[in-house]
Amino acid sequence: MNIFYPFEILAKYITFNLFHLQINSHLANSIQFFFYDSFKIIALILIITHLMSLLRYYLPVERLRNFLTRHKFYGVDYFLATIFGAITPFCSCSSIPLFIGFIEAGIPLGVTFSFLITSPLINEVALALFVGMFGIKITLFYILAGIIVGMFGGFIIGKLHLEKYVEDFVWKVQSQKQKINLKRVPFLKVLKIISKEAIGITGKIILYVLAGVGLGAFIHGFVPQGFFEKYLQKASWFSVPLAVILAVPLYSNASGVIPIIESLVAKGVPIGTALALMMAIVGISLPEALILKKVIKWQLLVIFFSIVTVGIIIIGYLFNTF
Repeated sequence: MNIFYPFEILAKYITFNLFHLQINSHLANSIQFFFYDSFKIIALILIITHLMSLLRYYLPVERLRNFLTRHKFYGVDYFLATIFGAITPFCSCSSIPLFIGFIEAGIPLGVTFSFLITSPLINEVALALFVGMFGIKITLFYILAGIIVGMFGGFIIGKLHLEKYVEDFVWKVQSQKQKINLKRVPFLKVLKIISKEAIGITGKIILYVLAGVGLGAFIHGFVPQGFFEKYLQKASWFSVPLAVILAVPLYSNASGVIPIIESLVAKGVPIGTALALMMAIVGISLPEALILKKVIKWQLLVIFFSIVTVGIIIIGYLFNTF
């Protein structure tokens, strides 16, 4: 049973009854794809962000910081940081304020980078889209891959003791802690708060989503079958690194890129190459580098990008072997 079937019917109605486009034409295929994926993605975003906003309301960042700083985890803290990164629907640039907050709170640099690496790669919106587009198996492998990159990346940075390459002002930032007595807040009021947050998150990423779906729709409708396969496979074994290199000037969040990746895979691009492109766009983009340069020195920036790049390339090759 296709739970998104009503969206498919609505997309077809708009395409053929309202716009009166010719069936199987390039434009009709693109328009139908655009509306169907837009409806499906927006619905998923609204549902999932409401659920995760509720979870985050009862698990504030301050509590996580205190929990991590008061206990010894012998490496498990890297895993916990990646899990927290996975449930925060932030792009790489919007994760940076939390990065500063983690450093100020005394959380180890390596653990903080585990969060920074994982947060843009894995979030509830991206996972919801992955399930809808690629199925549960690919989604689970992707989650595992993102967590491994985050854990090992953070672990390596932690072992290198690179604290001296964080800008001095970051260590001096004073966190603003907001004390909330959850027991005194009625649930309906909590629901209103999280709904406002969820709608706000959706509003911030909706343009990325529509832009990504639009490009994906163009690829779906107008790009000939085998076009990307032909040119990317010319590089043979170098296709995964090439995809990563091409992604660096680009910038989006996972929600906006996934529809494009779906279209590329449908056109014949290997799943590992397409995923490497997506992970590089959301995890090591030039805009992220420019913003990170404000809080860390270039030596740490180079190390961070190098570690994540190598991890993404390895994941790309592994997925291509499936």
